[in-house]
Amino acid sequence: MTARRGGGPTMHDVGKLAQVSAMTVSRVIKNDPGVSEATRERVFAAVDRLGYRRNETARSLRLGGSRMIGLVVTNLANPFYSRLALGVQEVLTEHDFRMLLSNTGDQVDRESSLVDGLVDHRVEGLIVVPAGSRQQHLADAMRHVPVVLAARPPAGLDTDCVLVDDFHGAREATACLLTEGHTRIAFLGNPPALYTGAERLRGFWAAHEETAVEPDTALIRQGLVDAATAERAVLELLDLPDGPTALFCTNNRISQGAIRALHKAGTTLPLAGFDDFDLSDILGLPLTLVSYDADEIGRQAARLLIDRLGHRDSEPPASRRITVPTRVTRHGPQPDDRLRGGPPYSA
Repeated sequence: MTARRGGGPTMHDVGKLAQVSAMTVSRVIKNDPGVSEATRERVFAAVDRLGYRRNETARSLRLGGSRMIGLVVTNLANPFYSRLALGVQEVLTEHDFRMLLSNTGDQVDRESSLVDGLVDHRVEGLIVVPAGSRQQHLADAMRHVPVVLAARPPAGLDTDCVLVDDFHGAREATACLLTEGHTRIAFLGNPPALYTGAERLRGFWAAHEETAVEPDTALIRQGLVDAATAERAVLELLDLPDGPTALFCTNNRISQGAIRALHKAGTTLPLAGFDDFDLSDILGLPLTLVSYDADEIGRQAARLLIDRLGHRDSEPPASRRITVPTRVTRHGPQPDDRLRGGPPYSA
């Protein structure tokens, strides 16, 4: 006997394999002294065979389900993930589920350990922002519970995911800078192995191709992991003899580091970036930001997971992919402002 796809074994499954009632299974798990040793051994043998972890099963068996969902994200310091978590929690609350939140620091090994721990604690499903393309631990978890991915797609897994329209958002924001006449746009990106980094670079490149402008590879910086590394990269670019006239940043932390570098250098360049961020509208800088509803990513992921949980006793649906759209928001002085006598910016 194996666990049903997307659900995991129930108390009745354990009882059937051990040839006892579900009530007897519950008594064994609660360590009821009235159960014979022979029966106890059969029940625990069934628990082991079906994949239970003895020290974590009592509550979920007793209640018929833990009503807990695990959410695993890569960086809680990033406001994107707190908004995503709020979206997940909103939908889970509507369906009487609770959420266990974990942070991986974008480390695959830590993600694997956290996922194992959540399965040990009998969560009924997982929503994961994967740290990389090595996802075998998620395939292992799917033997016990349904898994939905958010913000980054599955790699070799047949499961649902919710993504941002990274390519089109980056292409549209870069096109805004090109339309303003910039032909030397620096690209400041997160690690290229990340799906978001690769897709946003692809959008950046596509906007150049559509306007027959060749990007200068000397202005491309990848592998930036936080505001500090972005700040250093921009300061280096500004020191080039033929530096950039505008910047494109692939996330809010990189944008913030770039803005700090421009401030230190005493200059202002137009900046386009992925993710809006607090106070962006009052900085007085020429900003073109790709925004989207991060809460909606969480809501959609939670809805997909709840739907899968509803199919535990039947054939699960085929895997689904939902893409949340982006929109471009402009802040601060724009090129036309100079013609109207508004505040200028240096290019």
